[in-house]
Amino acid sequence: MMRLLRHCLLLMLMWPLTALCAGDIVLTAAQGSTAVRDFVEALRKQRPADQVRFVRVAQLPAPDRLKADTRLILLDTAALDWRLTQAAGPPALALRVTRVQADRRLGGLRPAYLSLLWSDPPLSRQLRLIHYLLPQARRIGVLYAEHSSFLLDELRRAARPLGLEVVAQAWPDTRDSRPVQAVLKDSDVLLGLDDTQLYNPHTAKNLLLSSYARQVPLIGPNAGFVRAGGLASTLSDQQDWLAVLERLLDQPPALWPREHYPEHFRVIGNAQVARALGIEAIDPVAAQQAVAAGEIHP
Repeated sequence: MMRLLRHCLLLMLMWPLTALCAGDIVLTAAQGSTAVRDFVEALRKQRPADQVRFVRVAQLPAPDRLKADTRLILLDTAALDWRLTQAAGPPALALRVTRVQADRRLGGLRPAYLSLLWSDPPLSRQLRLIHYLLPQARRIGVLYAEHSSFLLDELRRAARPLGLEVVAQAWPDTRDSRPVQAVLKDSDVLLGLDDTQLYNPHTAKNLLLSSYARQVPLIGPNAGFVRAGGLASTLSDQQDWLAVLERLLDQPPALWPREHYPEHFRVIGNAQVARALGIEAIDPVAAQQAVAAGEIHP
């Protein structure tokens, strides 16, 4: 009996320490879709000592009314827009946001309370994938719009060490297919930027049929386009993002990066498209290893 009492007393003494160590992690998005619920549940299992909960954006108060030690995880652009309404409030990790989406809202600004975890694949990573899958390709075609033009200089810098030339073509009106035909005519491969103004369900048929007709493979911009008829892309999945969150949530928010790509990724390829284009079958594991070999992490 005395041993049981001592054990109970020890648990009571330890409880406040456990409560202080536990953190309040709030994930938010416009809607709690199945994908969002799955992600929240996976994070909850990964961090059993924390209080992990999902709250729709519409149900949240203004950012400055949340507790300062709350750790926010923003899961869509609606959540990002909500957090940007005030500088005051707890720091936030923004997932599922692309470089183009952020540029529309922030330009080159990187607020101290915000850590942007990019969902679009790094340009340098996509170029190394092209260099591995299509070693004879030299001219990299790129379509861009007003809000994705800022990526061109970075793309050219990343292409230069690989001996690649960027053939850039503005596409201001997606109802006009002439820019698509022009860039395909002058390119060995088309690299899709993750700009939803250009790459969306309305433009997919024209882009994919045109690239196929010209025998110009499309790399990227995301898994959806690869499944629909693109050749390949790099991407980071839920487990990759959970690994990033596990590391960052154990750090003080002051150490969070202003922007970050996940170190881990995989390669997805479309075997049917590869055969149709006369390209050697894609080995996703070998491709991932070859692309990762060129990564430089701080």
